[in-house]
Amino acid sequence: MEAKKNTISVLMLPWLAHGHINPYLELAKKLANRNFHIYICSTPVCLNSIKKRVTEEYSQSIDLVDFHLPSLPNLPPHYHTTNGLPPHLMTTLKNTFEMSTPNFSRILQTVHPDLVIYDFNLPWAADCATSVNIPAVQFLTFSAAVIALGIHMYDRQGEMFPFPELYLREQEILSLKNTVPGWKFPFDEGLRRSQDIVLMKTCRDFEGKYMDYLASLVSKKIVPVGTLVQEFTNKDDSEEIMQWLDKKHRGSTVFVSFGSEYFLSKEEIHEVAQGLELSKVNFVWVIRFPQGERINIRDPLPEGFLERVGERGIIIEGLAPQATILQHTSIGGFVSHCGWSSFMESMKCGVPIIAMPMQGDQPMNAKLVEYIGMGMEVVRDEKGKLQSEEIAKAIRKVVVEKGGEAMRKKAKELSEYMNAKGDEEIDGVVKELLALCNNK
Repeated sequence: MEAKKNTISVLMLPWLAHGHINPYLELAKKLANRNFHIYICSTPVCLNSIKKRVTEEYSQSIDLVDFHLPSLPNLPPHYHTTNGLPPHLMTTLKNTFEMSTPNFSRILQTVHPDLVIYDFNLPWAADCATSVNIPAVQFLTFSAAVIALGIHMYDRQGEMFPFPELYLREQEILSLKNTVPGWKFPFDEGLRRSQDIVLMKTCRDFEGKYMDYLASLVSKKIVPVGTLVQEFTNKDDSEEIMQWLDKKHRGSTVFVSFGSEYFLSKEEIHEVAQGLELSKVNFVWVIRFPQGERINIRDPLPEGFLERVGERGIIIEGLAPQATILQHTSIGGFVSHCGWSSFMESMKCGVPIIAMPMQGDQPMNAKLVEYIGMGMEVVRDEKGKLQSEEIAKAIRKVVVEKGGEAMRKKAKELSEYMNAKGDEEIDGVVKELLALCNNK
């Protein structure tokens, strides 16, 4: 299991979520291309979601390492992931992962890596590594702005956050605090344990000032790794969707998805459906339900909705090849929850965002979408509820109307710039990691 000599071996431990293991895999590939040997350590159910993407090209440089959690009565192995996990079991999953620290110590002894890269709420992984003289570095898949706000709120209470363009309402701040039980601990402790640097899935071009402020708060160098958008999948995997999109005009269709962890309520599904119908814009809508819930897709939708929209829209239940869909020429907008990975994918593909943040860091990301000019947030009522008329209005403005031309242009410019830049951030990451390993 040990890596070949003369290469740096890295053991990665991401949080048990699609939005985390996917960017960890993309970072692994970038490093593998630069003579690193990578071990990605996660639960079997999480590793199964990425196995197909560790292609023959990486078979000698990326190994997947099973991390077994105790199988509790209310947390069987298929729940050892946040994907489809009933929300009330999230704390149980986090605690069970932490209880398995001895398993991680045994894996360290077997693999003997030169470096450990760990996720936002896993400071214990850094403790295990440093106890056997292995340097540990945190890799965060959130925006620098969000982490900076989180640390600021606790370390500089009473002081205004110095970036008014990202002002959050009280309800949105509560959502950020409630994302992870004991949320101050994982950010603060994980950052503090990271050796000298912190890796972040971001770019200095649009988050430079937030990175610098975060660096001043935590006294660590913030090293951006770039967008890390997953490579586009083989079209055979999504042939039916691609054929449907091929029939639509350029920029005429919105992709609608709220990520792998948020489940829309029946009321929210109803408002989104009516908004899509009112907009008269084509759509591909991904709807997900918690594992174990058997729901007929028609039940939460307005009566007759599917018949009325006809060939103008399709609904996919479960998961969809998001990056592949976003890069299709017919996609002119992304109705998104504004998870950070989705934000990055939209930017990379040049698709403007119709932001509908639901929880956690998403409201901050939505503010950033508006600030850099590549989309707009849907206006809610005074209670924070979605309204179909406002959804339709935002979709039409971003995708169809003249008033959205600047957003469409900005999204295209950002995409062209990001794609032209290539992997220049990764070269900086490699330099930092080599310095850490050579100074052990």
